[in-house]
Amino acid sequence: MSPVEALRSALDALRANVLRSALTMLGIIIGVTAVIVMVAVGSGARAKVMQQIQSLGSNLIIVVSGSMTSGGVRMGVGSRWSLSEEDGAALARDVPSIQVAVGTVRGSAQIVAGNTNWSTVVLGVGPGYLEARDWELAAGRDFTAQEFSGAGKVILLGETVVKNLFGEGVDPVGQIIRVRATPFTVTGVLARKGQNTQGQDQDDVVVVPVATAKQKVLGSSRANARAVAAMLVKVRDGEDMADAERQMREVLRQRHRLTAAQDDDFWIRNLTEVANTQLESSKALALLLAAVAGVSLLVGGIGIMNIMLVSVTERTREIGLRLAVGARRRDILSQFLIEATTLAAIGGAIGVVLGVGGSIIVAELGGWPTLINPEVVLAAVGFSALIGVFFGFYPAQRASHLDPIEALRHE
Repeated sequence: MSPVEALRSALDALRANVLRSALTMLGIIIGVTAVIVMVAVGSGARAKVMQQIQSLGSNLIIVVSGSMTSGGVRMGVGSRWSLSEEDGAALARDVPSIQVAVGTVRGSAQIVAGNTNWSTVVLGVGPGYLEARDWELAAGRDFTAQEFSGAGKVILLGETVVKNLFGEGVDPVGQIIRVRATPFTVTGVLARKGQNTQGQDQDDVVVVPVATAKQKVLGSSRANARAVAAMLVKVRDGEDMADAERQMREVLRQRHRLTAAQDDDFWIRNLTEVANTQLESSKALALLLAAVAGVSLLVGGIGIMNIMLVSVTERTREIGLRLAVGARRRDILSQFLIEATTLAAIGGAIGVVLGVGGSIIVAELGGWPTLINPEVVLAAVGFSALIGVFFGFYPAQRASHLDPIEALRHE
């Protein structure tokens, strides 16, 4: 029997029991659908995490000022500004792997433009902040060196602030706005960043020179006028982040005159480590989802084997007749094996359609990011066909080894 004849015979047998064939394929359909949807959801989650991490800036290390003790009570991180702008300059000078180190301060204020106002985050930053954050400008320009050093009343606006103060289609560059009654000239608009890994809107922010923030906006009364709350440190591409962190700690401890017995008066947060942890978590989630879907495929394969065994029993006389008129055992084996593989392949194809459609529905209705990988789709279909071969082999072999005489006597 040629492969074409065997395939035709297999399809005829499946058409003879359409309902049973459909129920048999149900496990494969559910399994393939689950594999595609779950892997798409897991891949989309990883892509979303990567997008949020990249929005913070690549190769970024954050140094935060330490805590202070008041009345025997230890305050939180950043309650004492133990860092200074000079610390940033020393890091950039003494640690070769550092590309730029920027001091920052942070607060909140009411922003007023004409008759409209908006409460937002105010960031005071030093030179190189946009470079450290990999943040482009959608319009306008960055601050000049003179504006940084002279506490210039200039400001960069985030996209969310622009929309709430000026509305759509309005260019705010060059306009005058007020921050806590102090007039500022808008020099540029920051490109959209979106949400960070904590779900905070990074575009709901305004940026001013750090000296301006401390003197005219936040009203800092720190003893050290050059103190900053935190520093953003960008490490050069290809450099070892862990080694850079170690050298940074050594430089800062030496500058702060800390003895070996004293704890650090600052905190270092390596965003690359945070990113790797989150990516590993999302990968583990994707593998878990894929494993659950794989169990569905396994159950579907067992269902195929059971139905094929039933089919062998029902068609024992037919098998005996074929063997009696000269059919070879391998012809019987290939016929039943093709039936099982065809069942699995058709179920896999239906599962692909439902899986792709389900992924699109999840993305549209649930607002959850999904990413359909063509390789996963092909792998799911191929795996379903292999399941048909694997679980169909035993029933097919059993059919091919029936004794023709005993098979013809079967009722």
